[in-house]
Amino acid sequence: MERRFWLERWARNQIGFHQDRYNPNLVNHWPSLTVPDNAPVFVPLCGKSKDMQWLAARGHPVLGIELSDLAVDAYFEEAGEEVTVRQVDALARHQGSSATIYQGDFFDLTAPHLAGVRACFDRGALVALPKPMRRRYSDHLLRVLEDGVQILLLTIEYDQALVAGPPHSVSESEVLELYGERCEVERLSRSSTDSVPPHFQQQGVHRVAETAYRLTKLR
Repeated sequence: MERRFWLERWARNQIGFHQDRYNPNLVNHWPSLTVPDNAPVFVPLCGKSKDMQWLAARGHPVLGIELSDLAVDAYFEEAGEEVTVRQVDALARHQGSSATIYQGDFFDLTAPHLAGVRACFDRGALVALPKPMRRRYSDHLLRVLEDGVQILLLTIEYDQALVAGPPHSVSESEVLELYGERCEVERLSRSSTDSVPPHFQQQGVHRVAETAYRLTKLR
């Protein structure tokens, strides 16, 4: 059902979750990660995020994974990039100048697809998923990333009794439950914002708490 939900959102252009600017938490906190220059960076459930262009402009080869072929095509079209496509296992590998995006199911991704990746930026992946899927997502993410990889994770919190996600509310206690045994978890910032999706405002949720974490995979 989740797969069909996201494909339909892209087909209907219902993408209020997409940001037309670089994410402020990425810009503010990326320098605090000790990511080597030119080190590859992974962006899960990337959509057509402009954040990939920001990372690429800083010298990082960017790898993404995205379910919707419409989102992948839109990323390269809006970036004005030519792209080559070839099948790699169960995924279609789209290679452009600023990024390589695997189109397909996140759970078909394997460690060899991400060989050499030293950092990960999760702005919208964990919060896109309902709670029953978040454990499976986090477990698979840590399986395909190498030890020592740093993850910049962004979450939001709000009263989910007032409005249904996505994006879903993810508490700090859940982040620790999902990642604490296999990662060093550090909260970098917590702030309140009125930048919320239109359907949140319609249901009376006008502000949410945003939290940024730095996770370092230990095992």
